Amino acid sequence: MKNRLIALLVLFTVIFFSTAQAQTTARKFEAGKNTFLLDGKPFVVKAAELHYTRIPQAYWEHRIEMCKALGMNTICIYIFWNIHEQEEGKFDFSGQNDIATFCRAAQKHGMYVIVRPGPYVCAEWEMGGLPWWLLKKKDIALRTLDPYYMERVGIFMKEVGKQLAPLQVNKGGNIIMVQVENEYGSYGIDKPYVSAVRDLVRESGFTDVPLFQCDWSSNFTNNALDDLIWTVNFGTGANIDQQFKKLKELRPETPLMCSEFWSGWFDHWGRKHETRPAKDMVQGIKDMLDRNISFSLYMTHGGTTFGHWGGANNPAYSAMCSSYDYDAPISEPGWTTDKFFLLRDLLKNYLPAGETLPAVPAALPV
Repeated sequence: MKNRLIALLVLFTVIFFSTAQAQTTARKFEAGKNTFLLDGKPFVVKAAELHYTRIPQAYWEHRIEMCKALGMNTICIYIFWNIHEQEEGKFDFSGQNDIATFCRAAQKHGMYVIVRPGPYVCAEWEMGGLPWWLLKKKDIALRTLDPYYMERVGIFMKEVGKQLAPLQVNKGGNIIMVQVENEYGSYGIDKPYVSAVRDLVRESGFTDVPLFQCDWSSNFTNNALDDLIWTVNFGTGANIDQQFKKLKELRPETPLMCSEFWSGWFDHWGRKHETRPAKDMVQGIKDMLDRNISFSLYMTHGGTTFGHWGGANNPAYSAMCSSYDYDAPISEPGWTTDKFFLLRDLLKNYLPAGETLPAVPAALPV
């Protein structure tokens, strides 16, 4: 009996240290010919967009586990500047704002991470993530080369880098890509500004993983930088070939990715809840996977916009609801939906050889 216990202890020790090493082994993620490469092998990104600000910290791991059980291999996150620097010069990356802990939780469950630090992120969030106090500067021009604005962006990016740059995949972490700005083509044409943001992202420490831009297929060329990966955003019901037509013409050997495939849509106060057909969402993802196209499902779980962080649209003021359910596969309280199981049934057919989907975690009490 004693020998059996010793043998079991040795086996446990070997498994523990092997797992720990696997979670921290340096890897290489890059763009190859018509595909992304992870350690030199083709890799299709199947990302689930989650927002740490919209999920209570106690539920972070549960939602990550649900995404894993859905069939995803990556978590995609925005970084919300205004929640981390609510007062100028005072940064908070603790507790609910602890983005490094969030990324490590994803790594614990075998998930990679895509980071989207803006500085503008949209996301139906207050000022698109820009801090209110920027407006105290008279005549400031946001999202331009305005000196004060760019100074503050640089400070913010360096703080994000302190938290997340050590977690890049080549350093044993799980961050595989970082985005520069956000859908800037629908806002304006200013390559010098986008180039400056790119430089600040790199200077903050994100030098070892690919940087990319996201825009709509109709305007991605407005600010496209030659040294970045180009991705496009579109939603359920879109014609996949048409969305990528221009990108394939300009870069016939680039890996293709839909950086935001919209599972549903956001809700405004006073309007009906937005929904999109589950079968159309699943068919769109199937069409992409059959073409070796990577994607990020925005949103896979929307959660709740707590407090007064909800944004609004213009020109007629139209406020967002606190609910950010988004008609996503995982509902606002974190429950499975018909969309979840339809998508899970699809994604189980696109797993690496020998892998199976983990069990779906039990729902947590609300």
